[in-house]
Amino acid sequence: MNLTSASWLLILLSLLAANLPFFNERCFGMLALRAFPVKPFWFRLLELISLYFILGGFAFMLETATGNRFIQTWEFYAVTACLFLVIAFPGFVYRYLKK
Repeated sequence: MNLTSASWLLILLSLLAANLPFFNERCFGMLALRAFPVKPFWFRLLELISLYFILGGFAFMLETATGNRFIQTWEFYAVTACLFLVIAFPGFVYRYLKK
């Protein structure tokens, strides 16, 4: 896999992962929650944070597979977390703001 296809794959997966907690009532889209008939907001936020770290691990694997690995500082993680929240905005609007 070359760098361009890995980048587009990561962008597509981040778009899907960021909106997944808002478009369904299952945990990670697979597990039914018996404790909550409707997922509360704090659980969606927890799921969003965990999907950010899962996708970050996948991005790390793609980066090592395509070539050299780069050292990242806290600024990189702050920017990518904010970008992940911006990508999740359509799902948030669909779930909470659309009437």
